[in-house]
Amino acid sequence: MKTFLIACVAAIVIAVIGGVVLNGIQQPADKAFTTESVRLGA
Repeated sequence: MKTFLIACVAAIVIAVIGGVVLNGIQQPADKAFTTESVRLGA
């Protein structure tokens, strides 16, 4: 039973850390799809 509780706590901690990291990496759509180059024929 103790091992199960430790596994549950570890899963929750990993999920929270992953969510924070992914939220920090995520960019808004207007910034994610912009380019610095010139588009010809657009």
